[in-house]
Amino acid sequence: MSQSTSYFYDFIPISFNVSQNERDHILATYPPPSTPDGETFFNIEQETEGNMVDIRVVLNDFQVQVTKTNKNYLKMTFSNNNGVIQAKMWDNDGAVDAHLPILEAYSVFDLKGKVDKFLGHKSLTITKLIPCEESINPFSLLPYTNQDMEGLTVELFAYIYELHSPYQEIALAAMNRFWKQFRIRPAAKGFHHNYLGGLLKHTVGLMRFARYITIQEKDPFQATMKLINVVEKAYKKELWFHYESTENTKPQFVWKDTIDHLYRMLQGMMEYKEEIPNTDIIITSILFHDIGKLLEYDHAGKTFEDLTFLFPTADSSEINDRKQAGITMDPLGVRIGHIPYGVLMLTKLIEAEDISISLTEIHQMAHCILCHHGLPEWGSAIKKPQTIEGYIIHIVDFLDSRYENTETVK
Repeated sequence: MSQSTSYFYDFIPISFNVSQNERDHILATYPPPSTPDGETFFNIEQETEGNMVDIRVVLNDFQVQVTKTNKNYLKMTFSNNNGVIQAKMWDNDGAVDAHLPILEAYSVFDLKGKVDKFLGHKSLTITKLIPCEESINPFSLLPYTNQDMEGLTVELFAYIYELHSPYQEIALAAMNRFWKQFRIRPAAKGFHHNYLGGLLKHTVGLMRFARYITIQEKDPFQATMKLINVVEKAYKKELWFHYESTENTKPQFVWKDTIDHLYRMLQGMMEYKEEIPNTDIIITSILFHDIGKLLEYDHAGKTFEDLTFLFPTADSSEINDRKQAGITMDPLGVRIGHIPYGVLMLTKLIEAEDISISLTEIHQMAHCILCHHGLPEWGSAIKKPQTIEGYIIHIVDFLDSRYENTETVK
């Protein structure tokens, strides 16, 4: 079965071959997450003032505030798939003191309340707030990708199955251990792919760019120049759209200040014009380039197999009762960051699976992971890429992270 479509303003052809048996095997072995597609989610903007509602939400934050008549009340912010919900609870019969302990202890709540409207903004006045202690599907409470996760899953493993040994073994070892978490996780808290399923979508996006540069086009340098040309055209359209717009709003230019950087990276890449990029190294490094985000971010539904895998002798009792809510930085993971974690997970997997691979190959992949942000001021652990593969992984990461902000369906 051949699957074909396109990406990046319909410029990059997406083409891969999987038989029906292979597709069935992929989806049985690595099932996509269960998403609540078709369900109706509470949207406060669609509610009529005065309506009574009964909903399940995630707590973002809360504060005790004081009214003009010097009475305490709780101001709270919740969220669900449709966004943020502002709410308050009056201090009737000591409600503030009674609810502070459960707000400190829990993150998912079933609430009842009335829809209010003030100065054009809708909020809830809560009459009942009950903590939810049952297991929840994070997709029922947090934003997630609207793209076809089954299709993204099949595409990811189609690319993994193209890898040669030992790279395929390394990639499959990572997915065998971490797929249940990898498939649901965000790729960021903000800026790009900041929703459940974002890590999977972003990883596949990088692989599409990389295969175009190294496989689908004969010359990686010409391929990169063609991609930059697409960016130039897109930026011109952004500028012209703003010029013609009659709206008095601040423009959002996705491609502003990107073209010079891309040309600088292409120039650096040309220092290695005698080298042929190793697609296996690039695709495997892409799989690991953001896998450290399993540890860098936290949210409802996250589990901690990755921490116990990396640090099997550590006392992990401190994370057992961690309060989880919306997508946020993990208090432990933020101290290390996803880039070093990616190298740690790569080398630990190679050791744990007893995979035979040369020191040079390990360092080639580790270098790609460490330099994929391109510049130290952008978080790169390397001053600049030192291999053609290093330049390519940065360029494709740079392109995909920005292109995502132009997509109508994320």
